Amino acid sequence: MLSLLCLMLFVARVFSSSTPVAGIFPQDPALRMGSSLTATCTVSPERGLHANTMYWTLNGKRLPSSTYDLLSPNCLSVTLHHLNGSQQQSGDNLVCHSGDGHVLAGSCLYVGMPPEKPVNLTCWSRNTKDLSCKWTPGGRGETFIKTKYTLKYKLRWYGRERECEDYSTGQRYTCYIPRDLALFTPYEIWVEASNQLGTATSDVITLDILDVVTTDPPDNVHVSRVGELEDQLTVRWGSPPALKDFLFQAKYQIRYRLEDSTEWKVVDDVGNQTSCRLAGLRAGTVYFVQVRCNPVGIYGSRKAGIWSDWSHPSAASTPHSERLQSGSCEPKPGEQNSTLRRELKQFFGWVRKHAYGCSGMSIKLYDQWRVWLQKSHKTRNQESMWNRKRTDARRQRVTLLSAALD
Repeated sequence: MLSLLCLMLFVARVFSSSTPVAGIFPQDPALRMGSSLTATCTVSPERGLHANTMYWTLNGKRLPSSTYDLLSPNCLSVTLHHLNGSQQQSGDNLVCHSGDGHVLAGSCLYVGMPPEKPVNLTCWSRNTKDLSCKWTPGGRGETFIKTKYTLKYKLRWYGRERECEDYSTGQRYTCYIPRDLALFTPYEIWVEASNQLGTATSDVITLDILDVVTTDPPDNVHVSRVGELEDQLTVRWGSPPALKDFLFQAKYQIRYRLEDSTEWKVVDDVGNQTSCRLAGLRAGTVYFVQVRCNPVGIYGSRKAGIWSDWSHPSAASTPHSERLQSGSCEPKPGEQNSTLRRELKQFFGWVRKHAYGCSGMSIKLYDQWRVWLQKSHKTRNQESMWNRKRTDARRQRVTLLSAALD
């Protein structure tokens, strides 16, 4: 069976005798893909077995007799050309059998490729307490035989070389260092890959823990309406609690989507504020919103931090539009919006086309618009007053002229 350990196939024994029945040479070879192998099975003369009655199997499949060569009455060889990569990392099972099918001896064939230099080594620290690193195998990544990856690190100017020990993170090519890390001093980190055919070492990266900090997603994310404004929502959240004692400048990012959509729109210009007004939204629609944090400049670090995961989605709906729906009745004059309301709708319609996301641009424009409206209404009121006065004066002159003519 393929699941048998190769160790069980090294030497077969008959009954309780300690004399080997047969042996295979070479034993457990490591070979490059595409190479050839000639293996010999030599049976003990004391057992009375003749080599011309024996046969070979590879992973349980009988090999054709055309690949055999009878070297002596007790020695049979097999030659394999253009070997493919091993079907299992524990090695392929090459077995020598007697004519009645009994296993005489076995060998494991490790057919594969030496590892290539690991690439894309990146590391991050969650709240400065630990360090996680991941990488990608070099080349196509498949060596066909068991390949060991070891993450190594050391302080740049002093300290001994150490190995990461926790590879049980649930992700391949990842290692976790949970403790005993120094701050304010750089580390050198690299990955070594090795198997029976060779070794390879990644480029060495140098980093300071404070330069690769990430954190937990923002908590207490709340989304709410902005009064009765049909195209806006307010988002509020809390800063990462794990970094409350650290000196840093948080940077936030928001993304939102429609309830029936999988496409997210990202707002990049939130800055370090913990609230934001989303503008240009669709009326009467449910939106899902998420927030993430980038802890920038912890203890004066000049490097950009690493974005946290997104927060759990929070949802809210915008108010329904007060515009006429198809087939609805014409509203009474008293139910129509005021002039100010209509003009505000015009303004936010313009914002919907020209201002997106959380930029303070829309809020500033809103304030400017309100000032303009007040001035505009004041100007119109003044013009109406003067028009009324001119009309009254004209009427008085007409009345006086008519009285004089009479």
